[in-house]
Amino acid sequence: MADGRCSLAISFEGEVCIVEGPAPEVAFVEGGPGVSSVPIRFDQVHSGRLFLLADRPDDRDECGRLLNFLSYSIQELVDMEYARRSIAEEALAKYRELALFHRSVPNINTSLHMRDVVNALIDECRLENYPGELGMIFLLEPSRKVFRLAVQFGFPFGTYLQPMVDSALFQEVACSGRGEIVNDLEKEARWDNELPGLGSMILIPINSPNRCEGVLILGSRNTGVFEAAHRRSLTTLASVAGISVSNAFNFEGIQKLMDAIMQALAEAIDSRDPYTAGHSERVAHLAVAFGHTLNEAGGYRGRVLSDDELREIYYAGILHDVGKIGIKEDVLTKRTRLPKRRMDVVRARFQLLGQFDDFDWGHAFERLCDVNKAMVPDASALDFVRELGDRVLRRNGTSLRYLYDDELENLLLAYGNLTRDERREIERHPAESERILQHIPMQDGYGDLLTIIRQHHERMDGSGYPDGLKGEDILLQSRLMAIVDIYDAVTQERHYKPAYTRSEAMKILGREVEEGKLDSELTSFFLSNIESIEMLSEQVKVTKATHLSSLGHLSSL
Repeated sequence: MADGRCSLAISFEGEVCIVEGPAPEVAFVEGGPGVSSVPIRFDQVHSGRLFLLADRPDDRDECGRLLNFLSYSIQELVDMEYARRSIAEEALAKYRELALFHRSVPNINTSLHMRDVVNALIDECRLENYPGELGMIFLLEPSRKVFRLAVQFGFPFGTYLQPMVDSALFQEVACSGRGEIVNDLEKEARWDNELPGLGSMILIPINSPNRCEGVLILGSRNTGVFEAAHRRSLTTLASVAGISVSNAFNFEGIQKLMDAIMQALAEAIDSRDPYTAGHSERVAHLAVAFGHTLNEAGGYRGRVLSDDELREIYYAGILHDVGKIGIKEDVLTKRTRLPKRRMDVVRARFQLLGQFDDFDWGHAFERLCDVNKAMVPDASALDFVRELGDRVLRRNGTSLRYLYDDELENLLLAYGNLTRDERREIERHPAESERILQHIPMQDGYGDLLTIIRQHHERMDGSGYPDGLKGEDILLQSRLMAIVDIYDAVTQERHYKPAYTRSEAMKILGREVEEGKLDSELTSFFLSNIESIEMLSEQVKVTKATHLSSLGHLSSL
């Protein structure tokens, strides 16, 4: 080459790009006069040729050997560079995959609640800026073995996406556990246009060690937008999410079991007295609605109750009367001051005494029955009972009293139908609830549950029970629970009273505040927002404890 006996050129994809020697570029045509060439492969897709042009026919053999040597050398250099770049690209891809893995693990694993997990997965997909303006996640319902839409983005509001599950393409990905890219859905035999308007899709199974938990799908109205690298990185995300989804399913299963056990306990208590049936559940719903509404208004003196604290309040409401299991039946269900069987004895006694004494036993017994059923007897009625208590029939050295001491103790009560001892028995139930429930291993995050239950009858002035706590010594949650407990109790019918109206109940709560028994700030907020709290409590009934984080959405509907 140095003495000008030959010229050298390299072409790339049919176009000469390098020339060395006196010959012009146009001379290097495959099959041209004096031109020898061999192919060069630059990578899996691109190729070219090495040309050598000899000036004299005598030099062709020597130039041919030189061409072979040069082509071999150049091909080796190209292959080495291709291998180096491939290794670098693979290392970079692994680095990106590890970086994605390390970033996504804490983001996706921050919660055991399914809504949080799937939203975090979708957010990661959007953060990585994958091609495709549409996305959806379907999860397998463990109990029904049916895939249901969990979250989506990009589709118009109200679009029905469930037909995706019916496609053969979806079913094959879910069954095989392998992701697929389809860049032209019109040519895909397993796609019957179940969701019209889609041009391409990437489907990635969300696998846990035991099964396919769901399918992550990104889609586009255009064709040819997804690449193998997208499948690799999305598979990494899905593998992280698979464990989280499995954990969330297990957690929600445990939560549902816990809810069922709590509900069974509450119903067991309520069933002892048909008048209190549903009380525990209503208190739970009202308490959570109260707490959530308080949060929406900025919290109590800036303190906002967390989702876990709202769940704790829910469980405390469900279980707050569990201790009534240990209360005597005749005290718990006492409807009158004296039971019917004891009044029958009094009636027989009055009839007998009426035969030997100037005594209108029928009128006396009728007035006694009125006192027996009264919540707050008037003074004249109580005076009449005292007169009967002082009256004694004496005949032949024998004294027969009209009313005995235990009967008088019950009939002369100024309020209600419980004696001092019976009231002490009833007032044992918060501490009894704590004693019963302390043997149940509660989940982390419910450290105040037993305290809330124990304190729900404490009062701000120290007049409550069982510990006589005052003011700030009573937990915020307990003060909140006390308000809704009273509200539900007075708005429901009891054996000793009719159901009060909302306005009457509000007056009762107001009097409790005036007497210093209830937190005035909390009670004022409750009374000001009673309608919205009651409406939201109906939503709590639907969502239950497992999905309390969705209350913010529900309350805005």
